[in-house]
Amino acid sequence: MHPYELMFIMHPSLEQPEQEAMVERVKALIETGKGTITEVKLWGKRRLAYEIADQREGFYVLVNYEAEPHVSKEIDRVLRIAETVIRFMIVRTDES
Repeated sequence: MHPYELMFIMHPSLEQPEQEAMVERVKALIETGKGTITEVKLWGKRRLAYEIADQREGFYVLVNYEAEPHVSKEIDRVLRIAETVIRFMIVRTDES
């Protein structure tokens, strides 16, 4: 298994239950792929560096996990089609 870091930004107008549901969905994807979640940080609502889809703010979430590459591909697929997610990035964090 490889260590990964996922940062995603959700639409700022989402209510807390909708935000929690998206975070739980990502966690479930990792766990069903036999990965392990090492840390989840909810950074909250922050100002974006530049406007995205007419939005100036977003709700930031950082997830550190270990999994096989196919899990990250599935997370990528799901977040691409999720209407609540403005942007996301998955980075493999190999400590050398």
